[in-house]
Amino acid sequence: MAGLARGRLRRKRDELAHALKGRLDDTQRFLLSMQLRRVEDIEILIKELDQHITGKLGPYQTELALLMQIPGVDWVVAAALIAEIGVDMSVFVSVHHLTAWAGLCPGSHESAGKRKNTTAHKGNVHLRTMLVGAARPAARTKGSYFKDKYYRLKARRGSMRAALAIAHKILVAAYHMLARRVDYRELGEAYLDRIDQTRTAINLKRRLERLGYVVSILPQTTPSDAQATRPA
Repeated sequence: MAGLARGRLRRKRDELAHALKGRLDDTQRFLLSMQLRRVEDIEILIKELDQHITGKLGPYQTELALLMQIPGVDWVVAAALIAEIGVDMSVFVSVHHLTAWAGLCPGSHESAGKRKNTTAHKGNVHLRTMLVGAARPAARTKGSYFKDKYYRLKARRGSMRAALAIAHKILVAAYHMLARRVDYRELGEAYLDRIDQTRTAINLKRRLERLGYVVSILPQTTPSDAQATRPA
């Protein structure tokens, strides 16, 4: 049994082997057999429930496959999304209405022109819990926008707020995919870097224009680009 240890427990196999030494009397064996039968009964019930849910999802296989393209969204999360929000997004006024209803829209409080952070609104606890759980594997997807966004937010706001923000973005992606019947489009891990570069250039341009300069922004050409554009 000690050889079955995983993770950090592998370093303590000798201690586990020592701790597992002992004797079981007839009463303890009887109680353990009862617990094992309870586990087996629960597994049977879970299997029946999965079969029932699969049957109910029969008409929504297209939407199910569509949602499972989102990083972090597996069959269980996709099924929960369909069960909680449906597949007709016209019932929501906008994507902001949906995120607020789900409890994934951060609260906003402004005083004296300064925005203060508040907790998210209460909403659909089942959907919110499922999406926050999906944010963790989404943040581990290599090369994804969610991963880069999660770790940027985690450094400043902590892991829980970062997970809530990724859950919000997963729900936004699901809304647009279901509303437009389009595939998931991965923005990539470098997306935020490109956004920051563009914002910085625009802000500097505005500052120079306020000083009375006329500014035009052109991308820098490399020697290879210049040779490619040079007339023959």
